[in-house]
Amino acid sequence: MAIRLEKGQRINLEKNNGSKLVHFCVGCNWGAIEKRGFLGLSKKTEDVDLDLSCAIFDTNGNICDHIYSPLYRKELLAKCGLPAGKLDTRDGALHHTGDDLKGDEGGDDGLDNEIITVDLNRVSPDVQEIYFFLNVCGQQDFSQIPYASIRMFEGTPQRVNEVFASYNVAAESKYAGMKALIMGKLYRRNGEWKFAAIGDAYDDPFVGITVQRIASNYAKKA
Repeated sequence: MAIRLEKGQRINLEKNNGSKLVHFCVGCNWGAIEKRGFLGLSKKTEDVDLDLSCAIFDTNGNICDHIYSPLYRKELLAKCGLPAGKLDTRDGALHHTGDDLKGDEGGDDGLDNEIITVDLNRVSPDVQEIYFFLNVCGQQDFSQIPYASIRMFEGTPQRVNEVFASYNVAAESKYAGMKALIMGKLYRRNGEWKFAAIGDAYDDPFVGITVQRIASNYAKKA
């Protein structure tokens, strides 16, 4: 049975059969906003652009790699001291499937809109923490999005074999004005990888601010 993650929860990456979760996907699924017209006779769909990203830190607590959309403007990233976006880490351990700019239309299709694949065996030995986070790239905030969920699962971007853990966000009043969500982190402890659910939401208007926030307030310094 999949673990329903709660804010602050820490878990070992151990499956029911005792083996370790090593090759898996981190996927995000969300819905477009549907609005009814006069007397409910018409329907308008408003696209929702969420971006799933990750920031990667070394054993000294310094950012050493990243995955975020190549569509972000380079000049804005540069103002935050960050390089251009990309879809693969340097060690090849993590890969992003690419941007979804709309979200599900007509209800939940059960598929993830954006996915980062993870191979822990290929992660560079100097990597200590990997943070996963979401940013709303349009005018909406998380309280307006009808549903959004993040899950860790075994399989491929095209096929879910088994869901290991999931975390639900969005459509709650507490997220009003919130445009960034730090979902959680993978981290090494005594030679093993573990996962901690964070679940902190912020009003960051741009991905660069979220990366800076993680580096300043979350990354473990040596």
